Amino acid sequence: METLTPAEVAAVLGVSPNRVRQLLRERKVLAVPGSGNSRIPADFFQNGEVLKHLPGLITVLRDGGFSDEEVFEWLFRVDESLPGTPVQALRDDRHTEVTRRAQALAF
Repeated sequence: METLTPAEVAAVLGVSPNRVRQLLRERKVLAVPGSGNSRIPADFFQNGEVLKHLPGLITVLRDGGFSDEEVFEWLFRVDESLPGTPVQALRDDRHTEVTRRAQALAF
């Protein structure tokens, strides 16, 4: 998995590094577990923006009792029925199915 530093993410998004740290604090994106806030998956960004449905999906999973580490693991776990990972499904604009699955996990 390719990862980016907050400064690299800032360049991708065209924002300040402080804004990237705010995105992390607000859990709009997540850093790789164990990296502090120093490495963020490049897959969380597309066309110079945060993946459209990623922040909402993170919120659904966190509200369902998932820790940040569990959210991260779920987002990158291969699911043959999707197929691929939930993050890849978001990148391919298949967010409805991914969100439905996340909501089902929350109950």
